[in-house]
Amino acid sequence: MNNTILAIDIGTTSITAVIAQNDLNNKINILGVSVEESEGINKGLITNIEIASKTIKEAVQNVNKGVLHAVDSTLVSISSAYTKGIRSMGSVNVPNGQITQSEINQVLQMALYNATIVPEYDVIHVLPIYFKVDDSQHIDNPLNMNGARLEVSVYIVTAKKTALTNIKSALKSSNIEVTNFVLSGYASAISVLDDQQKKFGASLLDIGGSTTDIVCFKGKSIIYNDFLPIGSANITNDLSITHSTPLRSAEMLKLKYANLLPQENNLNKENNIIDKIDAPILGDEQNMKKIPLDSFQIIIHARVEEILVIAREKIKKSGASSSLGAGVTITGGMSLLPGLKELAQEVFDNIPVKIANPINIRNGYMSFDDPTMSTIVGLLLYGLDPNPNFELDSNKKLRQKKVVTQQMLNNLNDIKSNTSNPLHKKQETLPRISEQDKAKGVSKFWKKFSEWF
Repeated sequence: MNNTILAIDIGTTSITAVIAQNDLNNKINILGVSVEESEGINKGLITNIEIASKTIKEAVQNVNKGVLHAVDSTLVSISSAYTKGIRSMGSVNVPNGQITQSEINQVLQMALYNATIVPEYDVIHVLPIYFKVDDSQHIDNPLNMNGARLEVSVYIVTAKKTALTNIKSALKSSNIEVTNFVLSGYASAISVLDDQQKKFGASLLDIGGSTTDIVCFKGKSIIYNDFLPIGSANITNDLSITHSTPLRSAEMLKLKYANLLPQENNLNKENNIIDKIDAPILGDEQNMKKIPLDSFQIIIHARVEEILVIAREKIKKSGASSSLGAGVTITGGMSLLPGLKELAQEVFDNIPVKIANPINIRNGYMSFDDPTMSTIVGLLLYGLDPNPNFELDSNKKLRQKKVVTQQMLNNLNDIKSNTSNPLHKKQETLPRISEQDKAKGVSKFWKKFSEWF
């Protein structure tokens, strides 16, 4: 009954693959992890499918080493660079007076039917922002409520069909079929935002190597998502071009000295203020030159401020800023930059700003308590949630809780008891049944039982 999943986060700087399943207590059990440097991917887009396929194949082969469980489903992240979000509404009558999962599925399907989907795009999420039952407003979960009419307001995430096809093709070399696509920003929000932030509404900025995902989350749904083709790699490029130093050296200097706090915080081990740093000269790497640290930090500050300002303006233009009671949360590799929180508070007009790591799934392979792991952790939480939110996935199917009722368990125990000891009951009270019929009966039950899981 355990669902073993393969989660793959296709990022610009790295490709992360994880195989996991739930244990008997519904806690996530990590079976294998692989992280490979990305190639053939730029700003969230596959630019060379042959090279990207090779990199993904290496990640998948490495994650499978030593894993004995067969993978039941594969979840793959998709960048917001490919996507568009739209809103829609739907309504259905409730014939029996009580709302079941069937009515919830119908009303979400109706909202999808009512939406205008661009032909070149396909649906990957239909997320209910709120439900209405008769005159009741803004209901989170209408299951088992009584009413005559069910309505829903949804946020629909669509992605370019060509992008989805390219990802599927890149995975074919590893003999992998994608079960579900998950928006990378949605996955990050699942792993980073806590229940209180989700309830009051928060904007998540996942700032990675060359992309920034923007997701505005309210309740249990996205209400806006967007994408910036800018990330920490742009800082490296700026430093390299401005100071004529190799990219590799610019990256190392960035990691060592980048700081958005006042210069007084740029201290060496002896607590002396650093005025200049040494950098190799582009084309003449054997020789070094002195770079004023002030000019170095000004370049970093300008690029980071640009990212934050553009993100702020996009959120304001979307109208989602009025629904963000919990402020802004930042994750991704750039969130490690000292002083980012302070600068973000200035840019976002002093609303609450939080730097956050994903939920740390404890395991024997690696620590997930790392902002670069937000998307992969979200994929695992999405795929292994025993009680998922009511929403339509990328197959346009309702995600629903898989329930084992007491009656089902009683039936299972009866079957086991009767098949292990056919003389348990008095033979004179039972009709004669052939061994072949018994086998058929047990087979049918197990087939039906397996369908529930």
